[in-house]
Formats: sequence, structure tokens, C-alpha cells
Amino acid sequence: MSRTTEKVDVPAVLRAARAVKKATLAEVGAHAGYSPSAMSRILNGRMTVGDVALLRIAQFLDIPPQRLGLDIDTASTSPARRAVAARVTAGRESEDEVRRRSFFALGAAGIGAAAVGSGPAHAAPPPGSQGGDPLERALFDPAPPVRLSDLAAALTRARADFRAARYDRLRTTLPALLSGAEAERDATSGLRRERANAALARAHVIATEVAVKDSADYAWVTADRALTAARASGSPVAVGEAARVLAITMRRSGRITSAVQLLTATAVGFDGDDGAEALAVRTSLLLTAAYTSATGGDASGAHSLIEEAQETAGRVPPGLVGALFTVEATAEQCTLYRIGLATALGDPDTGVRHALGLDPTRMPTAERRARYLTDTARVWDALGEDRRTYNALLAMERTAPEEVRRPSVRAITARLVHSPTRLPGLRPFATRTGAFTA
Repeated sequence: MSRTTEKVDVPAVLRAARAVKKATLAEVGAHAGYSPSAMSRILNGRMTVGDVALLRIAQFLDIPPQRLGLDIDTASTSPARRAVAARVTAGRESEDEVRRRSFFALGAAGIGAAAVGSGPAHAAPPPGSQGGDPLERALFDPAPPVRLSDLAAALTRARADFRAARYDRLRTTLPALLSGAEAERDATSGLRRERANAALARAHVIATEVAVKDSADYAWVTADRALTAARASGSPVAVGEAARVLAITMRRSGRITSAVQLLTATAVGFDGDDGAEALAVRTSLLLTAAYTSATGGDASGAHSLIEEAQETAGRVPPGLVGALFTVEATAEQCTLYRIGLATALGDPDTGVRHALGLDPTRMPTAERRARYLTDTARVWDALGEDRRTYNALLAMERTAPEEVRRPSVRAITARLVHSPTRLPGLRPFATRTGAFTA
């Protein structure tokens, strides 16, 4: 058995497979002969293991050895190792195996700091992630049920924290919400179970939004669970919200066409429904589809979709605030997405015109205002306007301090550090946001 020459992000593959199998660190470690803390270091890339140990982990997580860059030569291995290899590659048709194949077929194993975000491959983890992310642990650790009334209150607080860009707080409070909602769902039936599924779906939607901002591998898992719970709830609005965040994870793993298909197919399901919530969800789906098409280089499709989104947004009653929407359906929101479209399509000059024509104070939340400043910084960065890029980042820090610590934003800051343009205060800014270490 030997390593192939193909470069593989082994920790990312292991983390994704563990998420699909819903295995705890203790379970994986017990099979491979490591403590939970050692397994945490292995899965986070802080500890390496030999091929035989890696093969044992692969066996337990149902990972083909080739996915880990292992070239198994059965003629040169012992009977015991050949048995392990045979078991790993047997392709057993359990439910977990089917889910694993679908997961990897869509490229989820490649999701990681280098593949998901635009930040550096070895960017520092976000605040609160050291020593194991509590959000990730909540996906596997059991918890007592939480009453529906308490779930509703917790979801309201979580949505308020997200809109205010208080991600550190969400990393602390969401784990109990997720595990408690899942326990309540599993302990109930009938209408109560549907309501618990709706609450669980929306909790996972917010968790996915936070995970995407962190460029965390488990964003795929939370998004998948959001859609599963949403479908079980029978709520079309919950399905639309969940489909949107799942498509975002697909886009970030390179599955552009599949993501656009999911978004547009889900949007079609709202055709003919002129209810306020239906129109708002349809708008958000079309906006995300437009940006996704743009990232794939489809200018015609992107512009067609955003025009359709603009028309739908125009029919949403003024002042509507959806129950748990993380993206508002407004004219300003459509303009915001046009900035991202222009940048993705390599037309930053058009992006600048949209950015200068949008009043960020009309954006309803700190999270959306920070998104405007992020897109504005990217536009100026694409044009080589270092000073204006830096000014946008400083404004972002004043608006939503935790946004400037995102891996994708830190990547812009890191580039500015090495720019020949003299920008007063840049080094301290880069240091406190994690983009530069002296």
C-alpha cells in the first residue's frame, strides 16, 4: 500500500464522511485506536497518521481508499490488510453507503477552506472553533427535547443574532437549539412533529449560513438536514429557505449547474402563489440562482434570473419581514446582488455603478449592510483600487466587526498587506482580524 501522487485534503474528506455517517469522535477513535482528542486533531489536520491507521478510519467511515490518496497493492500487503481493503471497497448498500455516494458525487468531500471559501487554504479558524467546533459537535451529540414554545423563542433570538451579525453568539447558542429541536422532533408525532420539523429546518438554515461564512465543512450537512426537515414539515416556505442554503453549499463545491437547477425548480413550485411569503421566498431563490449562474460564467442566464427576481420582488408588499428569512426580498436586495453578479462576470466597472447607486442605510440589517460592503470591497479590489478597498473593509468593521474575520474577507486584507500602496493602520487591522500574523 502506498500514497498516490494526487494531492488530497485528507482531513476534509474524513470530516465530510464522519458528518454523513453521524459518528462521534469517540466512535471513530475506538475503531481506529485513538482517543477522541487525538481524532479531533487528525480531522483538523493537526496530527497525521500512517497508512494502516488511515485505512482503519476509512473502513469505519465507508471511504474508498483511493479517495484518501491510498494506492492499495493487494499483492504486497498481508492477508489482514487485504481483508481490510476488501471490506472498505466492497461497496455495501446500506442507507449510509447510498448517502455517502451521493454526498461525494456532488463534491462535498472537497468542501474545505481551500474549496469552499475564497480565503487562503490555511486560514486561521474562526473564533470559537478552536478545540472542535461546538456547532459541528451538535450534529452528533444527543440532547433532551425542547418544547415548541421554547423552540420558537430560541429561533427568534437566533434570527435576531444573525441579522445583527453576532456570529460568535450563534456559535454558542445554536448547538443547543439544533440538538434540542431534533430531540423534540423525534419525540413527537402528528402536527406537533411537523411543527418541530419546521423549527429544526429553520435552525439548520441559520446554522448553514454561519457555517458558510466560516467556510466550514459541515455546511453541507446542516443544509441537507435543513431540507430533509423542511420537506417533513410540509411547509413550502421552509422548503424554499432550505433549498436556497443547500444550493449555496453546492455552488461553493463547484456544482454550479446542479445548484441552479435546484434553485429554479424550487422557485417554479411557487409560481401562481401571490402570497407575501411565497413571493419573498421565490425572490430569494431567483437571486441566489442568478449569482450562482454568474459564478459559472453564464451571463445571459444570470441577467435573466435577476430580472425575474426584480419583477417578483416588486410584487412583495412593502415592509414585509419574513418569519425567518435570512435574505430580504426588496429592490435594494436585487441591486446588492447585481454588484455580485458584475464582479463574478468580470465586469467590476458595472459593479461599481451599482455599488455607488445603492444607499447601504436602506439595507435592513447589519448582516446585509456588511454584505454590501463585502461586495463593494471586492469590486474595488478587482479594479486595483487599494485605498477604496481598505476603506470598505474599515466600514465593514464598524458595521459588523465579526464579518471582517471571515476567511473570504481576510483574503482581501491579506492581499492589501502585500500591496505597494501605503495604507495607514492596515497592519493593525490585518492583525486584529486574523489576516496577518507578525
